[in-house]
Amino acid sequence: MGAPLLDPTVATDVHAGERLAGEPVIWLGTVAPDGRPHTVPVWFTFDDPVVTVFSRPDTAKIRHLHQHAEVVLALDTAEQGTDVVTGGGRAVLSDFAHVESALDAFGRKYAPMLGDQPLDAWLMTFSQPIVVTLDRLVVWRSTAGGLEYRSLPSRG
Repeated sequence: MGAPLLDPTVATDVHAGERLAGEPVIWLGTVAPDGRPHTVPVWFTFDDPVVTVFSRPDTAKIRHLHQHAEVVLALDTAEQGTDVVTGGGRAVLSDFAHVESALDAFGRKYAPMLGDQPLDAWLMTFSQPIVVTLDRLVVWRSTAGGLEYRSLPSRG
């Protein structure tokens, strides 16, 4: 796990962290072997700087990750497009033994959406953990005080 990207003393970072922790869907972008981009919505957990996703093992994104580990992530924009969180990093195909804390967080986060379906049953289908270590976040939002913009890590 890399060093956290977000600074808990910076309001913009706190806001981005809250969105990354609370939003139900993030868009995951991978690259096909022919260079074509492929973007899909996924459920996820966030533990700065790590995003964990659970996927069906037979998907295009999994095939792509065997060729190209670099990915992009983006939350849906909020506030009519004036609240943006995007990032990039490297993905690793993992196994359940290495994502236990993410499994617990995932279960808590998505229990209301799973309804009566137990997490274990859902994980029988979405059985491939993907662990993305973010090495970059770009955050901006419009506030009453003006535009707040952060590119992390900051470039000196």
